[in-house]
Amino acid sequence: MDINLSENYNQLIQQISEAYIQGQKNAVVSVNAHLVQTYWQIGRYIVEFEQKGKQRAEYGLALIDKLSGDLSTNLGKGFSRSNLIYMRLFYLEFPISEKPSHLLSWSHYVELLKISDKLERSFYLQQTIMESWSIPELKRQKKSSLFLRLAVSKDKEGIMKLAEQGQIIEKPTDIIRDPYVLEFLKIPEPYHLSETDLETRLIDHLQHFLLELGKGFAFIGRQYRITLGNRPHYVDLVFYHRILKCFVIIDLKKEEAGYEDVGQMNMYLGYFENEENTPGDNPPIGIVLAKEKDDLLVKYAMHNISSQLFVSKYQLYLPDKQMLQDKLTALLQNLD
Repeated sequence: MDINLSENYNQLIQQISEAYIQGQKNAVVSVNAHLVQTYWQIGRYIVEFEQKGKQRAEYGLALIDKLSGDLSTNLGKGFSRSNLIYMRLFYLEFPISEKPSHLLSWSHYVELLKISDKLERSFYLQQTIMESWSIPELKRQKKSSLFLRLAVSKDKEGIMKLAEQGQIIEKPTDIIRDPYVLEFLKIPEPYHLSETDLETRLIDHLQHFLLELGKGFAFIGRQYRITLGNRPHYVDLVFYHRILKCFVIIDLKKEEAGYEDVGQMNMYLGYFENEENTPGDNPPIGIVLAKEKDDLLVKYAMHNISSQLFVSKYQLYLPDKQMLQDKLTALLQNLD
């Protein structure tokens, strides 16, 4: 018998390969966890040494410089001045009662420690764990001011919940953002793009677009053909949301969203609910994604129309973080 042709042998190869790959992943997680815990402990030693000697801040910086030189000589890389500063800050920001998660790497924590606002940092920490963000993904979400964009549309209770738990997806409104930030398309303004061009660029950058849409989205297709009254219609983008268990339909508009766009999307929602849904699917969600929108027009256009239909703006550049921060600060103060 040729052992290479044996199904049992092939299965053995697969089992060993899967075990080895999983073992490598577990080893990386274990190393990261120990490294994070070690750096937290080093930060603790530094802070306790300073407190015992009641060192002044100026001397504290001199201490870091001396430690960096001596530890680098004795132990090698990993003890740069900036790294030691972050270790010290790591312990201060994550005391014993708030031990750091072993699910994140030291590089994740360095990015999180760059955020001075505790509410904002807490949100990104929880969201990074929930969505398994890589370092580049975490950096991108920070730059796009995701927390501030979500927070300014909530009440105080909602803001606190967002900071403490991350974005929990339980209902359609939990996946809606306004605006959506598409800076990853790298389109300079002013620009002259057709809706087809915009759609093509989004598909070309699908991984980034899925990150902006949020957790749970699976891409189904573009220019999705449906037939009504023997006439074909084409839906720009169709996704399926794994958590909400429903289709999510996106219609792109290069200019301002009009009342006719709301009516068209409502038609799409009716079609998908009646013709595309399968047992277990929830009613579909529709998003008209436009460069501009008139809130009053949208309000009247959506009168008595499905609560699963939303109109949101997109922008091709990063938002003004300070403006969002000011809005959030004012909101929190008004709610006190």
